[in-house]
Amino acid sequence: MGLSRGSSQQTPAVAPPTTLFLFGAHGDLVKRLLMPALYNLFRDGLVDDNLHIVGVDHNAISDADFAKKLEDFIRQEAAGKVAEGGKEPLDAELWRRLASRISYVQGDFLDDSTYADIASKIESTGTSNAVFYLATAPRFFSEVAQRLGSSGLLVESEEAFRRVVIEKPFGSDLPSAVALNACLLKVMSEKQIYRIDHYLGKETVQNILVSRFSNGLFESFWNNHYIDHVQITAAETVGVETRGSFYEHTGALRDMVPNHLFQLLAMVAMEPPAAFGADAVRGEKAKVVGAIRPWSEQEALANSVRGQYAENSKDGKVVPGYRQENKVEPDSTTETFVALKVMVDNWRWVGVPFYLRTGKRMGVRSTEIAISFKPAPYAQFRDTEVDRLKPNFLRIQIQPNEGMWFDLFAKRPGPTLDMEDIELGFAYKDFFEMQPSTGYETLIYDCLTGDQTLFQRADNIENGWRAVQPFLDAWQKNPQVEFYKAGEDGPAAADDLLARDGREWRDIDV
Repeated sequence: MGLSRGSSQQTPAVAPPTTLFLFGAHGDLVKRLLMPALYNLFRDGLVDDNLHIVGVDHNAISDADFAKKLEDFIRQEAAGKVAEGGKEPLDAELWRRLASRISYVQGDFLDDSTYADIASKIESTGTSNAVFYLATAPRFFSEVAQRLGSSGLLVESEEAFRRVVIEKPFGSDLPSAVALNACLLKVMSEKQIYRIDHYLGKETVQNILVSRFSNGLFESFWNNHYIDHVQITAAETVGVETRGSFYEHTGALRDMVPNHLFQLLAMVAMEPPAAFGADAVRGEKAKVVGAIRPWSEQEALANSVRGQYAENSKDGKVVPGYRQENKVEPDSTTETFVALKVMVDNWRWVGVPFYLRTGKRMGVRSTEIAISFKPAPYAQFRDTEVDRLKPNFLRIQIQPNEGMWFDLFAKRPGPTLDMEDIELGFAYKDFFEMQPSTGYETLIYDCLTGDQTLFQRADNIENGWRAVQPFLDAWQKNPQVEFYKAGEDGPAAADDLLARDGREWRDIDV
């Protein structure tokens, strides 16, 4: 199949000359995702030749050795992120040009002299624009921001911008998120803050807005008159791996729901913005998250499931349970799976439940939005196989098989009225030439060009934690978890959560 009529493509502008500081330069985020993404942007001609990349960390290393370390990692470990399978992961000449603009600042994040060295580095690059990417542990976010502010490094002019990128988790509950926002806004304005959620860099997520608002077919039935419920699933097959100590203090709810899953919910449920500008889009998303009904603690318990994966044998191998993972307490009650029912109390969605689930060590890796439509009247199908009719779902697959599909029924050929469920839809890979990416390319490019559309605003962050807080409070008093075997799709209690409403989870597949 080819592209349909009316396809068009804009030529994106080249991002302006910028000095990009990567705090936490020796961390996995920089090596595995940010540097491959920057390489891809450089390869595609989307960043200026005067982009300067500066690593900032406490380890002592020369500029040349730092660049070589990044090159070796990309060649050996991240080839699939930067090139088609089987091809050379790096273009030698392209990398040489990029590596010549990579340097390093050694320093302690809590030492003011580090920020004096950063100021000197900006002067030496000759580019007055600067972006400070905090790829650090969350405990450093406010400390680094305060020192950037007190050092004068966040002062903007008509000729120069200064921006700060902050990774999740943005707070660990509502009070900490409010405190962090207040700290940031003391030293910079909201337009300088880029709270990043890499899920929003995925093409399929961005396509939700295009599909909804450019196709009249969708918008006409995108409401509680036609939609029965919405399921949002983020399933992973991996366990906590080397992140046991981090996960013990975080858990699946904090790690995934107030950021990733609520952002997907907001993209599905938001009202049409007045324009596709950052303020309009982010304003509508914040309204949706702010309209999530605040459950009481008792309601939160009734509308949630906490799960934890247990040991299992799979393909002849023993897969450890969460409690057997490195740096995890042997009696831990941290959840690795969560299922929630939330309600959005606004005119469009009143009465439509949103079911969210996410977990580790599940059977299939899949991130999907499944929108279930109300069934057709059954009267005309009397004396047929009505009982086997399944709901019509519009499925938006975020990963790994990016695309959209609509499930519907058709008559099976033959003399009797037999029905068959079929799928209509498209996979991105069948229609478009997809360049390998890390998911960060769009977000880094948007930050360099000053487009905040895909970044979270303070009110959106706080609204998300406000909706999550009742679950945190209820679970603190009732810390029990339901166990599920590694490789299964969550505990049985998650099925009961929907069964009480006469519904069931759609099977996780790709």
